[in-house]
Amino acid sequence: MSFKIAIIGAGSVGFTKKLFTDILCVPEFRDIEFALTDLSEHNLEMIKAILDRIVEANGLPTKVTATTDRRQALTGARYIISCVRVGGLEAYADDIRIPLKYGIDQCVGDTICAGGILYGQRNIPVILDFCKDIREVAEPGAKFLNYANPMAMNTWAAIEYGKVDTVGLCHGVQHGAEQIAEVLGAKSLSEFDYICSGINHQTWFIDLRLNGRKIGKDELVAAFEAHPVYSQQEKLRIDVLKRFGVYSTESNGHLSEYLPWYRKRPEEITRWIDMSDWIHGETGGYLRHSTETRNWFETEFPQFLESAAKPIDPAKRSNEHASHILEALETNRVYRGHFNVKNNGIITNLPFDAIIESPGFVDRFGINMVSGVTLPEACAATCIASINVQRMSVHAAISGDIDLLKLAVLHDPLVGAVSTPEEVWQMVDEMVVAQARWLPQYADAVPAAKERLSKSKVQTRDWAGAARRTVRSIEELRAEKAALKQAV
Repeated sequence: MSFKIAIIGAGSVGFTKKLFTDILCVPEFRDIEFALTDLSEHNLEMIKAILDRIVEANGLPTKVTATTDRRQALTGARYIISCVRVGGLEAYADDIRIPLKYGIDQCVGDTICAGGILYGQRNIPVILDFCKDIREVAEPGAKFLNYANPMAMNTWAAIEYGKVDTVGLCHGVQHGAEQIAEVLGAKSLSEFDYICSGINHQTWFIDLRLNGRKIGKDELVAAFEAHPVYSQQEKLRIDVLKRFGVYSTESNGHLSEYLPWYRKRPEEITRWIDMSDWIHGETGGYLRHSTETRNWFETEFPQFLESAAKPIDPAKRSNEHASHILEALETNRVYRGHFNVKNNGIITNLPFDAIIESPGFVDRFGINMVSGVTLPEACAATCIASINVQRMSVHAAISGDIDLLKLAVLHDPLVGAVSTPEEVWQMVDEMVVAQARWLPQYADAVPAAKERLSKSKVQTRDWAGAARRTVRSIEELRAEKAALKQAV
């Protein structure tokens, strides 16, 4: 069996290595080709060296190529996987720091809220460029597997405007299921079954079975509150479970920024988060984590090469969906997972045009979604608020309409809980100006935004954030990494 997989953003070394080894756990895939592409030639050289070592150590005929020419990488590809972050950490810092001046306290800021919406504005033009290349040079009927955030917006744009067969993939459902299985005392994940449905990062475990026995709300609440770690790290998720009756897939910090109730006042935020790790709600936590680890793979490159020389162990295949989807499509071995696709009635009480995340089965005939799912009303209401923001955000990104972009941000649940319309209008102007180089669709709007900012009367504050650790400067980190690299 021979076909070509292109990975866009392959310079994300750790994730690319995981996808690569997962796919090569499938015996039939020994003869395939991986085409890596990224803007960074340096990162491509590093990841190609690692993957070549894996191929050599395992005596495989697998072909690995690397190029900064995306179109060349996509030529003839049957599957295209995207894990890009447009604008990198420089743009991402604006997603967190500018809204914080207006009191909008985000932990991650990559899905909705002010940061996630602007992230989508940067990504969508690039996603459409990917889709154009896929239509023109990839294998006819090629499938686009999107791992990049903001998941729903990127997938929405690729399906609706890119006209490419697209599925969005995430691992939040798997991680949530592992938590629940642990608190319920399951000896292995095989004892635990579940149905999870909603939208990406707001997906809900609406049916839980442990060894076939249905698990109710009260039992699940008691199990989480009795857990010595999760009872402290997941206080907000547990509170939502108590009120909604179902558990959310997403981490404490992620979930907190999609809701209008928990991050709107500094004194409230500290009640619900945990500072043992960034993911539990730290202000700008993911930005700090990403900044501090931005070059970790360079300092650990020798260790990466050493580990790459070991045999691939199929028992260590990860639960990332990509390899399992490809295996099902190519071999007809059926795979069940949770996928991001256009709703079209799959979830009965969410809009037809929304990108939903829900169970499906994959075989040679494609991804076959389970239809007729109905969410609890509170879950549906929460999802619909986000879907309305996503829809406006996608339309703004396509049209370059800065007024529609401002309306999208205004309607975001957390933004609306803390900011006035005047603040939102100024904040969006400031973000668009700061990120203009990654926002070609707003080029005509930037001069007027600059003019408005020069006359603005809206006061901002030097918010430290409700719960924030010190972020070392990028220059300090670079010096530290350089010293470590030299020592190695």
